[in-house]
Amino acid sequence: MTEGSTTEPGAGSVATAGGAASLEPPSEVQDKRLGGWGLASLFLLPALLALVLFVVYPTIYTLVRSLFSDDGKSFVGIGNYTTMFSRDATLTAIKNNVIWVVAAPTLVTALGLIFAVLTERIRWATAFKFVVFMPMAIGFLASGVIFRFVYQIDPHQGVANAVLVGIHDTFISPSEYSGALPRPNAGVVTQGGAFVLSRPVSAGQQASLPVVGLPPTKIPKAAKPAQAPVSARADAISGVVWLDFTPGGGGKPGVVDPQEKGLPNMRVEAVSGGKVVAKAKADDQGRFTLTGLKSGGTYQVRLAASNFKAPYGGVDWLGPKIVTPSIIVAFLWMWAGFAMVLIGAGLAAIPRDALEAARVDGATEWQVFRRVTVPLLSPILVVVLVTLVINVLKIFDLVYVIAPGDVQDDANVLATELQRTAFAAEPQLGLGSALAMFLLILVVPAMVFNLRRFRREQR
Repeated sequence: MTEGSTTEPGAGSVATAGGAASLEPPSEVQDKRLGGWGLASLFLLPALLALVLFVVYPTIYTLVRSLFSDDGKSFVGIGNYTTMFSRDATLTAIKNNVIWVVAAPTLVTALGLIFAVLTERIRWATAFKFVVFMPMAIGFLASGVIFRFVYQIDPHQGVANAVLVGIHDTFISPSEYSGALPRPNAGVVTQGGAFVLSRPVSAGQQASLPVVGLPPTKIPKAAKPAQAPVSARADAISGVVWLDFTPGGGGKPGVVDPQEKGLPNMRVEAVSGGKVVAKAKADDQGRFTLTGLKSGGTYQVRLAASNFKAPYGGVDWLGPKIVTPSIIVAFLWMWAGFAMVLIGAGLAAIPRDALEAARVDGATEWQVFRRVTVPLLSPILVVVLVTLVINVLKIFDLVYVIAPGDVQDDANVLATELQRTAFAAEPQLGLGSALAMFLLILVVPAMVFNLRRFRREQR
């Protein structure tokens, strides 16, 4: 033993020449470790209790409950699961969930990718991100209420149909006389939407076509007092079409009275053998002349159905055929910002040297995006896609709020079917528990995939 150093048996430490200990006694180290674990366990205990109370116990109880009858008294085994897959409502819900899983995550991820790339190229990127991400702060319930109004079929209430009607009417003028009716007992009948004189008219004769049912607001401003038709040539039919209604009362039905208005631009046709052989438009006084007819020939005179066609009212967005795609659009509006933010973060981490090298090699912007940007972003894209799949499988709020009661069956998904089954006026708790377990089974693989991917990235 050298001078200036000591060793005491069982002390577990070595004193150096300076007198400092290089090692602590093993018992003290072990005590400190136990103290650390104890402190960590103390902090983790509330979370662990909450996990057991609100996740583990309900899951086990639901699994057990799914094996019993609705009243919980009879053990039925997999009977509830068999019943679940034999119901039309469940099959519709599964079909709609498949549509959701295939369409919604893919579209949201693609839209988020486009937005993320655009934010690097536009001047007001921060404002753009704010606008796109803002729906995430609204919540599913509020978003459902918003889109319930957006999809109202009345163009005066629903934004979607207001836009469609505006575009449609820009290119195709709406009918001026929708809602009009032929004067009863005046020899005018309705056929396929057209107003037809019941008696044939010969060339050289006159035709009178009285119309009723038009409110004053629908009479064109250019309309003037109606005038009786003038005599026609031997190869023509002259006539008048007018609103057979005298303001304030009076007048004779089927007769042109002084205060009654002609109906300008009314389309009139002469039909022979089922074919239109002559056309004309009424002037401001309602008079028209059908020319180019055979002298002595007889024709059926009618007001074309296009005169009375109902105005374009838009699309029934919440009808049974397209209610699910309409709700998916609302989901896109909400989650595009989430995808944009995550993908944008990944995009900012891409080495710019790789992009510049591709451009120097002569690659176009599309080739750089497709062959460089997207492959480098693939880990982020997968995370976003899988996260959205998990959310889509559990979708409930939007479907429940947006879909009207009469199309709930058509928009049904597994989560709404679970609610309708387990929380109805006459609850089917066994069947509802089976639906809950089936939904859990569908979600678990996506969650496991995400956890494994996170672990691989950490390694």
